[in-house]
Amino acid sequence: MLGAPIRPAPPDPSRLILWAPVALGVGAALYFVPPFEPAPAAGYTLLCAGAALAVLALAVRARAVGLYACALAAVLCLGFFLAQHRTYSAAPPIIDTGDRAVSLHGWIEAVERSGPRPRLRLRVVAFNNDLAAVPKRIRVRAAAGAFTPGDAVSLRAVLSRPPGPAAPGGYDPARAAWFDQIALTGFAVTPLTASDQPMGAGLERGLAKLRWRLAERIRAQAGPRTGGVAAALLTGDRSGVDEADAEALRVSGLGHILAISGLHMALFAGGVYFAVRYALDAIEPVARAHDPRRPAAAVALLAATAYLILSGAAIPTQRAWVMAAVVLIGVMLDRRALSLRALAIAALTVLVLKPESVVEPGFQMSFAAVAALIAVYEAWGRIRISNGSRPGLAGRAFHAFAGLSTTSLVAGAATGAFAGFHFQRMAAYGLFANLAAMPIFTFWVMPAGIIALALAPLGLESLPLQVMDLGLRLVLGIAHFTSERDGAGVSILAADGLVIALYGAGFAALTIGLGLIRLGGAVACIAALGVWALQSTPDLMVTEDGVVIARFEQSGVFQTTSARRSRFDAGVFMQRAGQGRSALPPAPLRCDGAGCVGEIDGGLSIAITTSPEALAEDCARVDLVIFDGEASPWRRRRCRALLLDDDFRASEGGLQFEVREGALRAMRSSNDVRRSRIWTRPLDR
Repeated sequence: MLGAPIRPAPPDPSRLILWAPVALGVGAALYFVPPFEPAPAAGYTLLCAGAALAVLALAVRARAVGLYACALAAVLCLGFFLAQHRTYSAAPPIIDTGDRAVSLHGWIEAVERSGPRPRLRLRVVAFNNDLAAVPKRIRVRAAAGAFTPGDAVSLRAVLSRPPGPAAPGGYDPARAAWFDQIALTGFAVTPLTASDQPMGAGLERGLAKLRWRLAERIRAQAGPRTGGVAAALLTGDRSGVDEADAEALRVSGLGHILAISGLHMALFAGGVYFAVRYALDAIEPVARAHDPRRPAAAVALLAATAYLILSGAAIPTQRAWVMAAVVLIGVMLDRRALSLRALAIAALTVLVLKPESVVEPGFQMSFAAVAALIAVYEAWGRIRISNGSRPGLAGRAFHAFAGLSTTSLVAGAATGAFAGFHFQRMAAYGLFANLAAMPIFTFWVMPAGIIALALAPLGLESLPLQVMDLGLRLVLGIAHFTSERDGAGVSILAADGLVIALYGAGFAALTIGLGLIRLGGAVACIAALGVWALQSTPDLMVTEDGVVIARFEQSGVFQTTSARRSRFDAGVFMQRAGQGRSALPPAPLRCDGAGCVGEIDGGLSIAITTSPEALAEDCARVDLVIFDGEASPWRRRRCRALLLDDDFRASEGGLQFEVREGALRAMRSSNDVRRSRIWTRPLDR
């Protein structure tokens, strides 16, 4: 009837599966986001509440709104419980190492080449000659020498708990190490020697040794120019990738090819699937009697599983394998393989097994890209079906190029905001680099790599690796050419956590919602980007070691009070401030034997001193005092300035401030969002 109000259609119960991973992720995020540790009973309480809501959902299943509300609330409660349970199950034993070197026996899981000395990830079997309180893993700076992954070693090392974030809101190494079950990090004080302790874990050690030897063979036969990249693509070992090549790939927007994730798994499993399918099609009796798609999917699933194990089964690779498995099982069951429901099942699987993934950029970016691609693919398919005409050779070539362009554009747009949120850098020419490089990577590099892996057991991998080398040279050439253009890497300000949450919720509604929900998702995404654009750059930053970074005396550029100390922390501060990681010029300080003083933009005066005698004078004449030492409680109370001594900085971590009219405002600390979380302190049993 004309003039009747338009009412939104009721929710479709069949789409409930699409919203289940969103609710599960929200529940997990509600556990991880607060700065305090929820009570141990909170998870079990919510689990009981979720069970009650699930029963209620069955009771009201005839009413779609009630079913949605109760079911999603139940899944949300389950997400919180799973996150807390996973956190406590990953807890390491309580170990107090102090400042003393301890003895270790274990085997090398991986060699991570970073900095002047490589980092070794060790699986520990004996700790300080104690076989009971043994951390599962540790990470140490040490020279591996002749030892390789899988070898049993012993050493002495100085160890401590993993550090916290260098800057407020930054990456938290302690949380990442907690879920990787790396209890301690440090450096070796003795060379590695062969251990005589029984190691166990024979299969895992054998796989680690096999992976390393295969990576070494690939690096040797693919050539010194691209061997490290080829090994990273086929085995997941990125220790041989040249740092200049890695940076060029990141700046050009091609850095995603180095991490074995959805793209690599899709190319690998898809290549095996089509090869087996076409081979079976060529055998006429088999093709007439059986559907070749099902055995091809089964073989591809086995190959994808072998690739997962061979590549080290990192978290991104696990996510990619789950998605590939869902698609291939869909083919075997004669179900639609690539759909939002398949993606939802994959996301649910990952979140149940690894609920901490919800706050990690890899999870957000990979599923955002796939969700956007599926949504656009479905729309693209409807357009082609409605057209009805069969294109000729030129038309098929145009559709192939348009499809590749659309894929690069959609995936780049879907992941671009999340990349900016977490890494504070966007590739200005990423679309063009991907359009130029991805056809080479897809149709040349990875097929040659798949053939090389298949022939490696026979010792015949040399020729396909040389073919792979030629393709990788072109890809790296495109990456270097693109990264060397002016403005290739755009530095942007880090986003607040609420901005990321709002954008993520809006993106989910935009890709899986319908009607007004989809419109609301678009509004939420735009609002999040608007809030992000309105965020202000911090005016003053102080590292935990007491290095000050600010714009001094109307200079207009950030400067540092020490170019030698806290260089990593200073780089993190500058990156999150949207300034990149370029070297900082020295600040114009006035120094004498007692310390230094200076003034930053906005009229704020600071003093840096190591002298207890000068501390009283500095407290009376400046606004901020950085004291290299521990001040007494009496001195802290009588100091007119904000006094940041060793004890305060150790407690708070890195600090950042806004300066308004010569006064400090809005102090943020690295430990504000993690002060009492379980991974910041020994577990209270």
